[in-house]
Amino acid sequence: MKHIELSLLREQERTVVEVGGVAIGKGLCIIAGPCSVESEKQTIGTAVAVKEAGADILRGGAFKPRTSPYAFQGLGLKGLKILKKAKEETGLPIVTEVIDTRDVPWVSEYADILQIGARNMQNFSLLKEAGKAHKPVLLKRGMNSTIEEFLNCAEYILSAGNPDVILCERGIRTFETYTRNTLDISAVPALKELTHLPVIIDPSHATGRISLIPSLSLAAVAAGADGIMVEVHINPAEAICDKDQAMTPKQFAQMMDHVRTLHSFMKGAA
Repeated sequence: MKHIELSLLREQERTVVEVGGVAIGKGLCIIAGPCSVESEKQTIGTAVAVKEAGADILRGGAFKPRTSPYAFQGLGLKGLKILKKAKEETGLPIVTEVIDTRDVPWVSEYADILQIGARNMQNFSLLKEAGKAHKPVLLKRGMNSTIEEFLNCAEYILSAGNPDVILCERGIRTFETYTRNTLDISAVPALKELTHLPVIIDPSHATGRISLIPSLSLAAVAAGADGIMVEVHINPAEAICDKDQAMTPKQFAQMMDHVRTLHSFMKGAA
């Protein structure tokens, strides 16, 4: 990792990102919500459900960079306004994706955390603009990216003056086709060994399979992850995108019981 700059690798206390009363990097942070904001009823209903189950932060996409240009691209400003209503209803901080440099200032007016997705990990102009924003940034690892490339992209944000960066392992592309991607669980301890930044995982995009999400979430906790980001939908069968990887509120609540129990046990055993 000789090419990574010192701001990531130097010896210092671990970074804790504070947002809306939630400390990411201290304890276990749970981020949950729908892949995309589809309606006010769907978003607020899901937000209430995940909060009741113990989520700390609400996720939801107002802008959706999709593989196909004909797929649902998100509600844009309308979606951001819906997320704001969900925050007012539940008190949960909001993380949502920004995909264009021109959108960073006004998306920042609605979001508590700016997400830069896997497809934009090496969008250096966007990284620099996010670095100028006065909001924490959740950076997802690109599906074809090495850990060194991932950390260099985080460095772009840090070097622009923003210290509040959260790293997210969301699965990488391998020869395996059973899962949507392959979750690199080794990236969790590796990233924590190499950097002071908080590290979370996204098992929803890594697997694309609901049945595998609980096991990989437990594995991430065991590996020392600072958080888990999962997709939950009030009615997955009607989800516009990613319905096969969206948990129901009941499934999420059951998983939360196991995840919190394991984290408490590991904390007590430390």
